[in-house]
Amino acid sequence: MSKPHIHVAVGVIIRDNGEILLGQRPKGKPWEDWWEFPGGKIEAGETVHQALCRELKEELDITVEQATPWVNFVHEYPKNIVHLAFWKVTRWQGTPTGLENQQLAWTQPETAEQLGQLLPASLPPLKWLGIPNRYAISAIGSAANAPAWLEKLDNLLERGIRLFQLREPNWDEGPKADSLKTLMLETHQRCQQKGARLLINSIHPKAWWSLADGVQLRAQDALLLEERPLPENKLVGASAHSLADLLYANILRADFAVLGHVLPTASHPNQPPLGWETFSELGAEASLPVFAIGGMNEPLLPIAQQNGAHGIAGISGW
Repeated sequence: MSKPHIHVAVGVIIRDNGEILLGQRPKGKPWEDWWEFPGGKIEAGETVHQALCRELKEELDITVEQATPWVNFVHEYPKNIVHLAFWKVTRWQGTPTGLENQQLAWTQPETAEQLGQLLPASLPPLKWLGIPNRYAISAIGSAANAPAWLEKLDNLLERGIRLFQLREPNWDEGPKADSLKTLMLETHQRCQQKGARLLINSIHPKAWWSLADGVQLRAQDALLLEERPLPENKLVGASAHSLADLLYANILRADFAVLGHVLPTASHPNQPPLGWETFSELGAEASLPVFAIGGMNEPLLPIAQQNGAHGIAGISGW
């Protein structure tokens, strides 16, 4: 007998200080006393946004003023299969109040499990929330340009960017050069000092990936793998240009994908961009956070998020 499918709108309600709101399921309900994100079933004829606004009003007595799509995720429970549409809620009217006898708690994502048991489907978003929403990619070229890169890196760190990728396919001594490894280690050290993370593009030696904070897999390199290439304490990103690439990123249990190019770029003059509509459609099928890349700059971050992006990635535009 097949399990029923349930479609749910879920609100990831986020304060300016990064705290999120969780509720404890009341006595008498399935999974009683377990903690979860607020939300509920999408009724027939409702959009996800309509269901989200209705559920949060009914559960918490708040009126949603600003919410953006984030990740659509499927989790199989013993008795059903739940399709969860996670939306980030960043502005609302009213003070959240448990109208269904549920306890509420504000918590930082990294300490949420201290509240008690969390519903299994609530665990992935806690990790996703720890992934910064701006992703800066290098284009250094040679050791002669290292001082300028390190100066730019320091500037970006001071501006609060906390996720970087070393990607140097055109390094003048080759992508495996000792000179590049030396610069990678210096870059990583500076990132660590500011609480930022550095990923290594998979064009570079695999031994480097663990020396930093993870790997960004090129789409063609991801297809050569059969499982996640690094442990859970490292980040694994996957570059994607199609739905097939996104689905394979899920097979590898990547932490996020980078999808593009979204807008016209000088680096791809003869390739048509995806555009925001296609990006949004593909991202909705990804089941993991997706960065938009291609023609991105910081003013476009809100637009990217309105189209379901976790954030933006790019070489320039910072």
